[in-house]
Parts: sequence; C-alpha cells; structure tokens
Amino acid sequence: MAFVFTSRVSRPSVHLRITRPLMFARLAYRAQSTLSCQPDHVAAQLDFRTFVNVLRADGDLAEINDQVDPHLEVGAIVRRVSEVNGKAPLFNNVKGAKNGLWRIFGNAASLRSREEEKYGRIARSFGLPPDSSWKAILQRSQEAKRRPPIAPRILSTGPCKQHKIFGDDIDLHKLPAPKLHQGDAGKYLQTYGVHVLQSPDGKWTNWSIFRGMIHDSRRLVCLVGSGQHNSVIRDMWLKKGKTEVSWALAFGVPPAASVVAACPVPQGVSEAEYVGAMVGRPLDVVKCELSDLLVPANSEIVMEGTFSFKDKAPEGPFEDYLGLHFSDDQHMQPLFTVNAITYRDGAILPVSVPGKITDESHVTASMASEELLELLRQHGYPVIDAFAPLETYATWCALKVDVKKLAEMRTTPEEFCNKIGNLAFNDKSSMLMNRIMLFGHDVDVGNFRDIMWALATRCRPGQDEYVFDDIPVLPLTPYMSHGRGNPTRGGKVVSDCLFPMEYEGKTSFRACDFERSYPEEIKDRVRSNWTAMGFDVVESPSRST
Repeated sequence: MAFVFTSRVSRPSVHLRITRPLMFARLAYRAQSTLSCQPDHVAAQLDFRTFVNVLRADGDLAEINDQVDPHLEVGAIVRRVSEVNGKAPLFNNVKGAKNGLWRIFGNAASLRSREEEKYGRIARSFGLPPDSSWKAILQRSQEAKRRPPIAPRILSTGPCKQHKIFGDDIDLHKLPAPKLHQGDAGKYLQTYGVHVLQSPDGKWTNWSIFRGMIHDSRRLVCLVGSGQHNSVIRDMWLKKGKTEVSWALAFGVPPAASVVAACPVPQGVSEAEYVGAMVGRPLDVVKCELSDLLVPANSEIVMEGTFSFKDKAPEGPFEDYLGLHFSDDQHMQPLFTVNAITYRDGAILPVSVPGKITDESHVTASMASEELLELLRQHGYPVIDAFAPLETYATWCALKVDVKKLAEMRTTPEEFCNKIGNLAFNDKSSMLMNRIMLFGHDVDVGNFRDIMWALATRCRPGQDEYVFDDIPVLPLTPYMSHGRGNPTRGGKVVSDCLFPMEYEGKTSFRACDFERSYPEEIKDRVRSNWTAMGFDVVESPSRST
C-alpha cells in the first residue's frame, strides 16, 4: 500500500496531499525547544531519540541492520534480551516497513548485565547516571510530589507532525505490527505506547500504558482494567451520557513520561504536569489533529481517534508479565478507532515483550514500593524503607519497620498488620502487590536473600499471616484469574516477620553470619589474607537499594 501523506486544513474532510515533511514545522519546533542546551544524559529523559543515542554512547544498544520479521522474530529477540539482561535492540530494517513506518526498539526499561549499572537504562530515563542505585531512582520518581506541578508548554508543531495519514488511507493490517509471542491472539501493536484520555471537565489528562491488539484495519481492542484510571475516566463520561470519547496513543514519548505513565500516580494528577515537576521544566506538547488532546511534541508516532464505550471485541490471550500463558484467557474489551496517524522521520515503535523476569513490566511495577512507603509515612506508620523484589515479579513488598517507634504505638501484631493491610490494599499503589512483609532492624529489605531468610525463620504460617479476602484486585495474578477463589476480590496477605519482642522495642537477637559473628580485627585479618590463602576474590554483595 502506498500511504497518502496529508496535512489537515480547515475541515476534516479536506486534505492537502504532500510528499515530504514541511520544513517550517521542523524550524518552528527547533526554535522553541531548549533540549539542545542540556547535556545528552539529562535531555534523554525528555526525548526518546536522545535516549536511544545515550544508550548507544553507553555501549548499551544493539543496532540491528539486517532484516528482521515482526512475526515472532522481533519478539523472540526482545524476550531473550529480557531474560539475559542484554543490550537494548534497535531494529532498523523491519520486514514490511514502508514510508518510514517503522523501526522497532525494545527493552527500554529492562536491566543491564553489568551489576554496577544494573538499573542504568531506567536511570537514563530519569536523567540520572547509569550507576545510580535503585533507591536513588525511586527517590527521583517521587520528587514531583514535593514540588508544584508544571503545566506542559504547548507548541504550534513538533517532529510528530512530520507525516500525516487520515481516514480510509489508514490500514493497520498493512503496517509491520509485531506478533510478539506465539500464544498471542494477534498482533499487539500497543505494548509500550502511552494512551491519552481526558476527564469531562478537562482538568485531568491521564497518560497510561495498557496493551492493545489490532482488531481490524482501523481498530484496536485494548485491555481496560477495572479500577484503573482509564476506567475511572470512562465512567465519568458514561455519567454524562457519552458512548465514545476522543483518544490518542503516543509511541516513543519522553522516557520519563513512559515510566511515570506505568506508575501509580495519584488519581486526578495529570502525568504531563507530574513529569514537568519531576524534571523541573515544562514538557513540550502539541495538540492532536482531530481533538484538543495534547501529546508530547517529539513523540515518534501518534494515533488519534475514539474510545468506544459500547463496541467491544475479544481481547487476548496475551503472554503477560507474570510468566504464564492460558489459551482460554480471552475477554470482551473496548474498541478504539484510529482516524489519524502522525509520525516523525524514521519513526521508531517501542515494544515490550513481557514474560519471565526481567522486563519493563516488572521494573516499573517494582517502583510502586516507593509510592506505598510515602502512603504509610503520610499516615504516621513507622516504616523506614520499602522494596518490591523483582524475583517476586514485584507482587511482594518488603517493609522495614522502626521497632522503637512501633513500641511507642502500644499496638498488637493483629491490630498493626490489619491497619497496614487495610490502608495499603485499598490504595492504587498496592494494586499489583499481593503480599506485604514486615521486617525489623536487622533485615536489609533491598536484599532478596535477606528477605527470604527472615520470612522463612520469623513468619509462622497461619498465626503470623493476615489474609485480606474482601479487597478489590486486578485479576492478572494467575492464582486469581485461574485459581479457585473469587477472581476479583481478595488474594492478599500481610506476613508479619516481626518477633513479639519487637513490638515492645526489644532487639535481643542478631544474625549468625561473617559480619556479625566475629570482632572487627578478626574480620580484617581474614579479608586481608583471603587471596593469599588461595581463595578467589570476593565481590561485594549487591544491594538493590
């Protein structure tokens, strides 16, 4: 198919055919953008292309120029990268690509192989050095909450407007959309783009990431989960009597925006303003062609259209982030009609190929631990640290409790655990968390080995576990969706790994290990003579926080 590139004029039915990008559009954007004044590693958080270039400079980009097939081959490569912590792949020669649609990029927020830069890719998404600790990244994600929101800056145009396709000239089947796993029901075009929806009063513009599969030549069927902000906005419009609303889907947005869109930002907070507050400057946006919705000006690709509240189609199965595939996992979900596509020169489609650890889904889900920590602190609970281990697919969260302050509360284990659970499990920050574990002074909650040691030795099954069976959940966890109980409520637990004495502020116990079982002079002598005695060099243990 030869796409028709158009520039929309006064009436939607009238189009001006063009064959090349408008030069004035480039100049208008360049005149207003200040990203070039920033170092690349800082600018990368607000520009996807710069982000890719920074990964290249870091030696963290595998640029693939041989032709690859979007039917399973791209997915297989991206999935293997996730499992071996390989370089981020950029596929420059995708079979079926035409007229600049499109190249494909994967693993935007998965892990690096070098331990000292394990979280380097997501650090770069926030403009941080690649050796930043996980705790530094989490703290960066929370900076916006301590600053006033910064409204985005509306530009007259931007790179995402360089090419335009409208109406019947759109055929999603003729685009090189990937089939990512062999068990998927179809081509999941949307796995790492950002959906844009706005509340009826226009005060809240929500950006979020939820999967979408090609249904026919002009429509996607997307998973809209109950309790998610997209469904909250849908319900607002339904109360107004609407059956469809304007919608946009932006791919290759600023990396900071992608990560924030995947995190539990509080209801009513516009992600564009949140990102602005976090980075300390307005996010550059442009108005859509067919609506007043705003999208990042430097997006790679933007799809515009409508979100139907009445038209639905089967969605799934899809091999998702908890690593299990069920062939019967199919449900009726809403249809989204694409009426316009705009994109920049040499457009790049970012994809995520979920499965077993570690990919973008796990990393961004783990970031919710800092949201939970903030929530508990706001309510006066003596929690000093939190971590959602990737090894648990971020469905568990370890909390470190200040037992001295806990004793001052004069509470009981049952009362404390029930209060923690009722607060946490009814908040969006814990939507994907099924188990919260409480630990005391001697447990490093950023160390998975420490977590498992303490859980195995301090939490008595039954007696020290507080089950929450009347809590709303997102039924993605396999034991919820395909287990024996109610798939939409319950399935959550608080595991108390605090000894009774810790509720009294007492800590008359310690671990039995090299660090704590020997005096300093003995440890120093052993360390200094270690290799001389014939032992291999011992690397410092890694810590996630």
